[in-house]
This record gives sequence, structure tokens and C-alpha cells, in this order.
Amino acid sequence: MFGNLGNLAAFVRSAQEMQKRVADVQEVLKAAKVEGSAGGDLVRVTANGNGDIGRISIDPSLLKPEEKEALEELCLAAVNQAIGRARELAQAEMAGLMGGLELPPGLLDPSMLNGRP
Repeated sequence: MFGNLGNLAAFVRSAQEMQKRVADVQEVLKAAKVEGSAGGDLVRVTANGNGDIGRISIDPSLLKPEEKEALEELCLAAVNQAIGRARELAQAEMAGLMGGLELPPGLLDPSMLNGRP
């Protein structure tokens, strides 16, 4: 009659352990730094592992009115590269968290780690 209570207790302990591990990964991602660049490093963007942009660096040679469109395109490319690298980092951290457990692609989206939809 009470045999399943042991299974339930083990499940609750496992869930609590997983919750702590997820919190640890969140901290690692928050502290991590990835960089994207474009135009031969004329534009550089730094982001954390959650994909939050922390810094944009623009070479002064691009600060000319006639270079506005090129600068916008380079900023977009560098931001997208930094965010892509942040996603790769988050996926790698999640893979480590899951300890080799194979799940269907996209089941645990890295954005779940930082509370984003």
C-alpha cells in the first residue's frame, strides 16, 4: 500500500536536485561572455550566455554619415553572431546538465533557463 511513497520521495529528491542544477547553469550562463563581430572586427558585440547584449564596440572609421547603412548592417550581423554563440553555449550547458540523456531536439530550449518564452 505504501510502496509507491518511496518512489514518490525519490522523484521529489531528483526534481529538487535538477532544480538546483538548473539554477547553477543559469549562474554560469549569466557570467559567461561570448562575442560576435563583423566587418573584420570593425563592429564587436559582447553578450552573456543568456543572449543579453552587454557591449557594442564600433571602430571610429565607421562613424561617418555616408557609412550609416553599412554600420547598421555590421551591427546587426555582430549582434546575431553573439546571440548565436550564446545559444550554442546554453545548449552545451544544458547538454551537460542532462548528463547525456537524449531528448528530442528543441524539448529543452535554452531560453527556458532564463525565463524567456
